Amino acid sequence: MIKRLATMKMKFLLSRIAAALLAMLPVGLTIPAARAEISITLNSATFAPLPIAVVDFSGDPEVAAGITEVITANLRRIGYFAPLDPSTFIEKSVNFDAVPDFASWQSINAQGLVTGRAVRESGGRIRVEFRLWDVFAGQQLAGQQFYTDPVNWRRIGHIISDAVLTRVTGLKGMFDTRVVFVDETGSKENRRKRLAVMDQDGGNLRYLTRGEELVVSPRFSPVSQEVAFMSQRLNERTRVQLLNIETGQREVVGSFPDMTSSPQFAPDGQRVVLSLQQGGNANIYAINLRSRTTTRVTSTNAIDTSPSFSPDGSRVVFESDRGGGPQIYVMGADGSGQQRVSFGEGRYSQPVWSPRGDYIAFTRQRGGQFAIGIMKPDGSGERILTEGFHNESPTWAPNGQFIMFFSDPGGQGGGRLYMVDVTGRVRTQIPTPSYASDPAWSPLLSDLR
Repeated sequence: MIKRLATMKMKFLLSRIAAALLAMLPVGLTIPAARAEISITLNSATFAPLPIAVVDFSGDPEVAAGITEVITANLRRIGYFAPLDPSTFIEKSVNFDAVPDFASWQSINAQGLVTGRAVRESGGRIRVEFRLWDVFAGQQLAGQQFYTDPVNWRRIGHIISDAVLTRVTGLKGMFDTRVVFVDETGSKENRRKRLAVMDQDGGNLRYLTRGEELVVSPRFSPVSQEVAFMSQRLNERTRVQLLNIETGQREVVGSFPDMTSSPQFAPDGQRVVLSLQQGGNANIYAINLRSRTTTRVTSTNAIDTSPSFSPDGSRVVFESDRGGGPQIYVMGADGSGQQRVSFGEGRYSQPVWSPRGDYIAFTRQRGGQFAIGIMKPDGSGERILTEGFHNESPTWAPNGQFIMFFSDPGGQGGGRLYMVDVTGRVRTQIPTPSYASDPAWSPLLSDLR
């Protein structure tokens, strides 16, 4: 049976390079007819991570070893896979062009097998190939081939990780993404804050600002390599800025005399919604990024903040204290039909709509504890995923299965980034060089212009 993937072409938009991924070609072998394919049922009460063997890629030693390490770490970190210890492998190396000896992998209970190679071509490019095998069915499930510049090797590892995740779970990818966040250094009284961007696993870290101004609330555009954020210098107005993370070009969207917070892109990337304070009140406004026109969306004597669009752009979820304390409300994108949806105990804030549209993530404060949770858009099905002293700023992975946030233990320390899945099973710290807050997860890089 031949399992082939359709030929695809995908441009790489990477920092400091203009290299493109030139081809993604199907890789397949003729193998015996198979039984049912491996899969992971994420909501099952009997869920267990899938044992999978990631064999060292052959070829160029430096690039091949790096790709193998990235794939293994990605799969292990999300908790849905259990990469096996290479010391248990009976076959220490695998002929990429041959059908594996499935019996040897079955004997160590490997249900999935990833093989690959990375070869330097003439002209300096690398050719990377991989295959995903169902060990007990004796079936190739996926296979692709890439030609690209060697500097892209980490991204190739992330793309292969996404291919494995999608083929086994049916979920959209999440590894070929970036996270922008606020990097914090120094004492609590003199904290230096800089915008930084990195791969979702902490690799390829770059600083986007120098720390000469206060920066908060970065948010990725859903369609481009731009980030919206708020900045303020001493004795100056708050500014909402757009920053192209590839070119470093900045553009001021608006400058406001009073407090501004929570800029968030519309799904088409053409508008930003945010909260503007006027006196003791704050309302939600929309700014058209082309015309720079500002439209008021809510009009209350309360504090309305933290707006976030639904994936189709038709609705907005936001936080408001109009009922006496912070709670979550949903309305039409034009401000119509405002309706409260959170009714649990505590203060609800920072709502963010899932890219799948099925849940809204939030922060809940109750009894000195800060929880990260999710609820359906109508407020039903509330579920607390993680709780601690100070958890804030949830942001969704593009597949709607994982949420990143920051947790601050208090004292002279600072926040650290963590990731949790919607089942609450997985909680993983994301490495950063120092304290970190306000994470924002990008879409898949292949979806950006």
